[in-house]
Amino acid sequence: MPFKIYNSYSRQKEAFTSITPGHVGMYVCGPTVSGESHLGHARPYIFFDIVLRYLTYKGYKVRYVRNITDAGHFEEEGREAEDKISKKALLEKLEPMELVQKYTNLFHWAFKKFNCIEPSIEPTATGHIVEQINMIEKIIAEGYAYTSNGSVYFDVKKYAASYDYGKLSGRVIDDLLETTRELDGQDEKRDLADFALWKSAAPEHIMRWKSPWGEGFPGWHIECSAMATKYLGAEFDIHGGGMDLQFPHHESEIAQSTICNHQAPVRYWMHNNMITINGRKMGKSYNNVIKLTELFSGDHPLLTQAFNPMTVRFFILQGHYRSPLDFSSEALVASEKAFKRLWEAHELLQKLPVRETTAAADKELDDKITLWLSELEIFMDDDFGTPKVLANLFEMAPIINSIKDGLIAADAISGETLLLMKKKFRLFLEDIFGLQSVDGKNNETLNAVMQLLIDIRKNAKIQKDYATSDKIRIQLSELGILLKDEKDGGMSWGVE
Repeated sequence: MPFKIYNSYSRQKEAFTSITPGHVGMYVCGPTVSGESHLGHARPYIFFDIVLRYLTYKGYKVRYVRNITDAGHFEEEGREAEDKISKKALLEKLEPMELVQKYTNLFHWAFKKFNCIEPSIEPTATGHIVEQINMIEKIIAEGYAYTSNGSVYFDVKKYAASYDYGKLSGRVIDDLLETTRELDGQDEKRDLADFALWKSAAPEHIMRWKSPWGEGFPGWHIECSAMATKYLGAEFDIHGGGMDLQFPHHESEIAQSTICNHQAPVRYWMHNNMITINGRKMGKSYNNVIKLTELFSGDHPLLTQAFNPMTVRFFILQGHYRSPLDFSSEALVASEKAFKRLWEAHELLQKLPVRETTAAADKELDDKITLWLSELEIFMDDDFGTPKVLANLFEMAPIINSIKDGLIAADAISGETLLLMKKKFRLFLEDIFGLQSVDGKNNETLNAVMQLLIDIRKNAKIQKDYATSDKIRIQLSELGILLKDEKDGGMSWGVE
């Protein structure tokens, strides 16, 4: 069967065909680095990491672009437009770009723990102000944007008269009017539905740039249109993000890019569903936002313990990406146990000797395993059916344990089938799903090795052998391990 992806734009599964054979251009809306990443960020970036890994397995060379929004996050809906980064910088007594760097580093740190592959290109909004201004100028020249008091707005009604505005999100113009009545700066617009491409900066606004319309800053939506066009072209294969971005962000991206580049920008729109917490939407008003640092440490009222990043990754893969996923500490505890059981079966499987048998002693069992293995790629080809893949792997786990315990004869399945099992378990669990061992024995070994190096470094410092002392510290740093000298003469260490 063909490889199919659910296209949010057409609302149906479509056979995937890339624009350039053998190559895929994929853009995913990245984080707004005005604060720490939280549980809600984990789902899109882990899922699109799976998409990247699977496309690579299918033989595509993928250019994966994921931006960093560091010029503020300008809401078009539900609240007064504000620059979150400048506001947070004032609260933390930091320069805006100092704050941006702090939270960008934390984001990278967290998703490295999740074993996510880094994007091919990670552009920043502030690094592409020129491209955004150029795009706005083109939209004005085409007659679909206008200036007002130093700001620039996109003319939504004019666009909707000729194009299918609202198709992605299912919104119509009347709905847009109902959701945009209370915003700041409405008197500058020709119509309440229009959205900002460029905003004039008030005197107290910290982040500001020169433009043909005066000093100001870009609107939220134009940032992604400009960066996606620059690195993936006027039309590219996949645009991803959470379903909360369909409106207004992605709907606005389509409008801007279509006018500027004279064609629809994206072939396949992909949106993951949301994570709820104990059945409720995650939000500050509910006091249920769980930061990733809190998730890893267990330091949150809704958590009963700390959770390994691999447990969280596994938990996310247990639900189909287009279905809601309800989080609770109890659900993660259950996922922790399930992941441990499956990973132990995987490790046992890799240790089983492969006998050169041409036929299976139990043909019915052998055929059943062969069927389960053949279905793994079929499930992934059907819009990334990760829960079904895991279900099949779990079907084989007790068989692996029974062979190990002698309850099933070692020759019950053929050597060919056993070898295929080994390859498929490693392929899907490690290469495609990106899961890793959380075995405590590995941690104990690392702790012992680190203590040995600390002792050697201490002795080197006592003997004033600073060359050896510095060499240990520098080489560990290159491996991502930081050594810290404490005031009492001791040393501590941590992973960057």
